[in-house]
Amino acid sequence: MSLKTIYKRKGKIENESESTASSDSTLYMKRSWISILAICGFIGLLVLLGVLQYRWLSQVSEAEIEKQQKRLDSDTEHFAADFNREIQGAYFNFQIGSDAWKKKDWTEFNKRYDFWRSKTAYPSLIKSVVFVENRPDAEPLVYNAEKRTFEPGEVPAAFASLRARFSADATFQPVYDDVPALVTPIHDPIDPVRHIFLREHSGGTPPRVPMPPKFGYLAVILDAATLKDQVLPELDRKYFPEGDFVVSVADKAGTQVFHTSAGTNGADASARLLDVSPDNLMFYTSTDMMPGEGERRSDVFVSKRVESRTLTTDIRGDGAGGIMKIEVNRGQGPKTTVLERTNPDAVGFWTLQVQHRAGSIANFVAGAKRQSLAISFGLLGLLGAGILLIFISAQRARTLAQRQIDFVSSVSHEFRTPLAVIYSAGENLADGVAKEEGQVTRYGAMIKGEGKKLSGMVEQILEFAGADSGRRKYNFRETDIGDVVNDALDECMPMLREKQFDVETDISNDLPSVAVDRDALSGAVQNLLQNSAKYSNGTKWLRLSAASANGRVRIAVEDHGIGISRSDLRQIFQPFFRSKAVVDSQIHGSGLGLSLVKQIAEAHGGKVYAESEVGKGSKFTIDLAAEKSEI
Repeated sequence: MSLKTIYKRKGKIENESESTASSDSTLYMKRSWISILAICGFIGLLVLLGVLQYRWLSQVSEAEIEKQQKRLDSDTEHFAADFNREIQGAYFNFQIGSDAWKKKDWTEFNKRYDFWRSKTAYPSLIKSVVFVENRPDAEPLVYNAEKRTFEPGEVPAAFASLRARFSADATFQPVYDDVPALVTPIHDPIDPVRHIFLREHSGGTPPRVPMPPKFGYLAVILDAATLKDQVLPELDRKYFPEGDFVVSVADKAGTQVFHTSAGTNGADASARLLDVSPDNLMFYTSTDMMPGEGERRSDVFVSKRVESRTLTTDIRGDGAGGIMKIEVNRGQGPKTTVLERTNPDAVGFWTLQVQHRAGSIANFVAGAKRQSLAISFGLLGLLGAGILLIFISAQRARTLAQRQIDFVSSVSHEFRTPLAVIYSAGENLADGVAKEEGQVTRYGAMIKGEGKKLSGMVEQILEFAGADSGRRKYNFRETDIGDVVNDALDECMPMLREKQFDVETDISNDLPSVAVDRDALSGAVQNLLQNSAKYSNGTKWLRLSAASANGRVRIAVEDHGIGISRSDLRQIFQPFFRSKAVVDSQIHGSGLGLSLVKQIAEAHGGKVYAESEVGKGSKFTIDLAAEKSEI
């Protein structure tokens, strides 16, 4: 077998190696597409789940707004009802007939006063009780709780203006919120009481109900401090104990009477306070008070039954409206009757406003919705990120596994090539084909060269395995970097001369001594020189430089070879990586060289980086600290 035949066999083996690598690459691409489609499907499902979660939370939020609004309305109504119940107790309880006032018999009033004090939770609610007859010159009588009589005395300062207001029919109203005070007219006669239902009429002048004449007025002056400091705060703690709502009470003029914080700039719910209109009325009728036969009308219906309701009608017949109220207290205590017209628009109500601290219930629920969405989307995002990271990790593991397979395949073929040459050359020598001295020498040189290649590949693999496992030990000593660089160049010069490379050097003479592993660093520089020669693309030029500046030592190898694409620059220092352009160019290698250079540089506390442009060449730089006492 001639040398020509041996080299043909070598080329055939190399072609088979590249064909196998190409087939493996195609299979890997197919598997990658399947993984990408799977991850897209998972992400699509997560997006769908996120949309469904958003719609579900929106529906839950709407239901929650409605639920909280109903609860707030109920609590606000109960708040107002409890407050108004105290006010109504002070208003209706002391209404007695005019006979007692004419006779100055205070027995009935005292019973009612005692009854009120036994039932109320706020005995200090009533500040003063004043009676005055319906005469301009009548002297007010003030109730003396100790003597249990009405007698002339010092009246509250606000009573004079209050009397002028309630004495005139046009300005009369049962509640005066600015004082505050409750005023009840004393009719003459008032007992027995008649109650008349007014049937709905289709047109014409509405019926009018004549009102009994007024004998006087009973004014109940309330204690504003008790209302503000006791009644309202206790009701706030009762119905809004969590403090989630701001409670504000304002009078008819809009002045704040009570608030739990800075007040409200709106209201989720509102109600009227100081409302003396009872929801349920109990009354009795007496035929003695009914109109006579000549007075009966078709639109008036008289009932003798006990009823419980509120009657609101235009009792004056002037279209201005009015309320006629009749009540008899149920259970224990004296019976009470009221018969009076009032103008609802003139009544001095307080307004209770309740607002959520978030600005409104809708704002609170929207905030809770945003928080829930943030948590749920965060969980979905974490799930998606986890899936993506698993996919990336799997892809990297697959890529590494594929590179390892490619490495094993490549190394196997790399081993096969020199082994085939060695085997063929040895066979020729053994068979006596090569007998001439020159021919034997050539065969020997061929075997030596291929054996050296095998030895270099084995050493590189063992070196990578030791460094990757962390078992490799470095022998750091103070060494002149210039000597290390020159030793590396000397080792590579035979190969560079054989390939006829023009080598430029720029090695500074004042390079410092650094604690390095001389053999390891020299091997890293040799690796860079060999790579520059391997990927020269026919351009036989490279440059080796070493310089010191700013406390750093930089060793650089530069060539005008095939260059590296920007996308491959991020991966060239990874183990087993070989770019597609290199594989397509059928340039042999294991993909371990630059990875070893990176490991050695980092073991010395430095780094390695590359600058390259496709078609114009590359520059690799090992950057080390100039001062290194120990590693």
